[in-house]
Amino acid sequence: MNTLWTVVLVVASIVLVPFPACTTDMAAPEVKVGSKKFTESVILGEMVSLVVRNAGAHPVHRRELGGTRVLWNALLKGEIDIYPEYTGTIGEEIFAHRGLHGEDAIRHALARHGIMMTRSLGFNNNYSIGMRKVTCSRLQLHKVSDLVKHPDLKLGFSNEFMDRADGWPGLRKRYGLPQRSVYGMDHDLAYRGLETGSIDATDLYSTDAEIQYYDITVLEDDLHYFPVYAAVLLYRQDLAERAPLVVAALSRLEGLITASAMIEMNGRAKFKKIPESTISGDFLERKLSIGAGMPEDSVVARFWRYTGEHLYLVGISLIAAIMFSIPVGIVAAKRPKIGQVILGVAGLVQTIPSLALLVFMIPLLGIGGRPAIAALFLYSLLPIVRNTYVGIRDIPSDIRESAEALGLPGWAVLRLVELPMASRTILAGIKTSAVINVGTATLGALIGAGGYGQPILTGIRLDDIGLIMQGAVPSALLALLVQGVFEFAERFFVPKGLRL
Repeated sequence: MNTLWTVVLVVASIVLVPFPACTTDMAAPEVKVGSKKFTESVILGEMVSLVVRNAGAHPVHRRELGGTRVLWNALLKGEIDIYPEYTGTIGEEIFAHRGLHGEDAIRHALARHGIMMTRSLGFNNNYSIGMRKVTCSRLQLHKVSDLVKHPDLKLGFSNEFMDRADGWPGLRKRYGLPQRSVYGMDHDLAYRGLETGSIDATDLYSTDAEIQYYDITVLEDDLHYFPVYAAVLLYRQDLAERAPLVVAALSRLEGLITASAMIEMNGRAKFKKIPESTISGDFLERKLSIGAGMPEDSVVARFWRYTGEHLYLVGISLIAAIMFSIPVGIVAAKRPKIGQVILGVAGLVQTIPSLALLVFMIPLLGIGGRPAIAALFLYSLLPIVRNTYVGIRDIPSDIRESAEALGLPGWAVLRLVELPMASRTILAGIKTSAVINVGTATLGALIGAGGYGQPILTGIRLDDIGLIMQGAVPSALLALLVQGVFEFAERFFVPKGLRL
């Protein structure tokens, strides 16, 4: 087992070496911009980043961080300084059930949390319900209340819409909708579901370029359920002190973007695969004479960045799990009553859905690498603890008795007899945890941790198989490589007589 700890320390020394940071002007204040996991928000985030840079600050864009709650909590904790939001979402989701009406009421509520809001950027991105035109024609559907007559329709809504205060629960109640086949799914995948006929209706954003592309009919909200969703920017109040020029520059975006311009930009990103930084740069060049955005990294540069981030997440969490789980597994094996509790707790953690565990970590650790590492650490515990427990408990009692008859103390029996004999089983547990970690770490991109999950998320959003493969293939190859490394390591710290 001494060799095992040597391997752990070597790996730790590698993954703990910081990756070289980009050199920036140390005098320029850093401004962290956030965006949600949909194309329009990313474009607006890039646009804000360009304005920030033009104002003399250093922007850091944390893209595709998930839904409203993730961004809002990150803003409150100071992990981001600015992000694009919508007034309807603020009133109905962030401040749900407070009965806020009008921008003045929203501004007052935000100010109590130290958050400021710009005026409208110039367009609304309202919620609506859409269906294929051919389905609407066949069933004579024109407004949302017409859905009451067709209880067998299959509805597929974005995951956030399924639980929002202004989403499906309230919509069903307002209109008395009888449908039971209602599914939650990624917003971008819902359009493909409409196209293939696997669902009949979904929630739309009014500036989605897909509405025209897929020939979708927008049903009239005849009971006026949805509020107005004017696009705005939310930013921390202390930003005015740290970067007053940035706050002043944000006002240049107010009233600048029309709905048609936003639809056109969304379409360029979605269907022409033009990078969001280029799209936002082109728009600001025309409107404000602000220079183009930063050049996009090459595929090779992105691959190495994602690889470094992924290895960091997996390496740190796995090393911490090994150093914690083996001693805990030993205690579980030596103290059977305590051991059952330990195994039960570790098993309970394993049953928590990985995405839910990541979200649970956000209030405690914020966004980025720390909550992802903590979640991966917890997921790594059970295989190592269980295999350490089983490996030690399965050692024949006569071997222990022989060691004790030689006068070896308990610690020596553990170090010289039990751990070497259990080493193959322990290694199998570590190997299982490592492979699980490699796959689960891709979800870390949802909370800004980066890694191979980033191109996967972007590829799903843009319906780009090539981008998805840039994350999925390296992740699968890394899992195979990790498994091979542990197979090779077995010959160094598993006693020869115990190897297969």
